Amino acid sequence: MYLNPEIKKSIFKEYGDGDSDTGSPESQVALFTHRIKHLTNHLKTNKKDINTRRSLVLLVGKRRKLLNYLKNNDIERYRAIIKKLNLRK
Repeated sequence: MYLNPEIKKSIFKEYGDGDSDTGSPESQVALFTHRIKHLTNHLKTNKKDINTRRSLVLLVGKRRKLLNYLKNNDIERYRAIIKKLNLRK
């Protein structure tokens, strides 16, 4: 399993306020980014997996909504998470 509880705790600890901080936008964006990278690698080898492609598109949309929320409410937190995750070139 690519996303076991230890990986999730480490993501929440690194990007959130603690290992149990699952609700902050930064930790959710980081978790979505981890899942998006995994699904992207899966789709590189399985090009006809339509269900995974749909899941990937939905995850990208959820991440985009959270990033828009951060950008509108606290631009410094938005810039910090973008820089930390290397989302923009």
